[in-house]
Amino acid sequence: MAKVLMIGAGGVATVAAFKIAQNADVFTDFMIASRRKAKCDKIVEDIHKAGYKMDIKTAQVDADDVEQLKALFNDYQPELVINLALPYQDLTIMDACLACGCNYLDTANYEPKDEAHFEYSWQWAYKDRFEQAGLTAILGCGFDPGVSGVYTAYAAKHHFDEIHYLDIVDCNAGDHHHAFATNFNPEINIREITQKGLYYKDGQWIETEPLEIHKPLTYPNIGPRESYLLHHEELESLVKNYPTIKQGRFWMTFGEQYLKHLDVIQNIGMSRIDEIEYEAPLADGSGTAKVKIVPLQFLKAVLPNPQDLGENYEGETSIGCRIRGIKDGQEHTYYVYNNCKHQEAYKETGMQGVSYTTGVPAMIGAMMFVKGIWKKPGVWNVEDFNPDPFMEQLNKQGLPWHEVFDGDLEL
Repeated sequence: MAKVLMIGAGGVATVAAFKIAQNADVFTDFMIASRRKAKCDKIVEDIHKAGYKMDIKTAQVDADDVEQLKALFNDYQPELVINLALPYQDLTIMDACLACGCNYLDTANYEPKDEAHFEYSWQWAYKDRFEQAGLTAILGCGFDPGVSGVYTAYAAKHHFDEIHYLDIVDCNAGDHHHAFATNFNPEINIREITQKGLYYKDGQWIETEPLEIHKPLTYPNIGPRESYLLHHEELESLVKNYPTIKQGRFWMTFGEQYLKHLDVIQNIGMSRIDEIEYEAPLADGSGTAKVKIVPLQFLKAVLPNPQDLGENYEGETSIGCRIRGIKDGQEHTYYVYNNCKHQEAYKETGMQGVSYTTGVPAMIGAMMFVKGIWKKPGVWNVEDFNPDPFMEQLNKQGLPWHEVFDGDLEL
């Protein structure tokens, strides 16, 4: 009996819940918990409307509060906790898992609320405690990070003796028909893009100005798109786990209009993450009160909700790894990728392709754990496990992959 508790009720969580309901033979007991229980109930209602009969429990929990999490975990006693809340909450959820003897899986690494900075050190520091407790923690099991790490592990296992150059390329060629919107939580999205770029070369991390390095790359079925070098967390674990890598980079596409809006948002101070004091009128009209607001959090409240973008979203995503290295003394290139159509994702789950490409791998990672395939005490990144059964499930669960051998990587 596999008891799984998922925390979160956004777009990614919705997709993961749909995929768990589709695999009810693996996931026999399932609960969704979030700060607002009504959002969890809505997901369950949508799953049942789509014809899936799974009995899904829901609960209210504040993921910032370790005591609330512990009370919920002790009551429900899940074998695995899937964290699809915010990256700020990774450590409180890991603490509660340790206290209650639950295994752990997430899709994005921890970042502190008051600083736009993310790295694995905070979570890797839990390794000994999870090991001593006999518990498994699987980090970064979305698409990038996640599938990008599995792709790299698969390439290293089957196609290379040494990987020398790794470029992870992420293109969203979709159109949601909004002047400006983000495809996942606006706060996390804008923090990620507006910080400095970082890439790995010859044993060193090299910092760049935000979006300073860019070039057009050609994506399958999409064509050429301007792609920008960003700092992305999976490079940190991949260069550690594959020490033959001489250069590791991450690229993402952005349209001109998106960047123009982003520029304005930064220039007028709306991307700030520090508190400002503001005098606000009281709702009952009885006067005003001084309140503290974080500009970026206020911006999030007025932007379109990423969960509501799916219905009119056209086009597709294309995410993959472009790898150069040595096999049997010869240099080879290898490109492994998935293309995901927004409309197909929407028809199946009511969510757009960006949520789909993260939610499906989260479910597959949970499946790998529940089946006992990815299970070892400690804190691990996805490439620490056998990639083959995960790759097999990607083809079965809606994210089929394609390979190009010895093509032009453009990088």
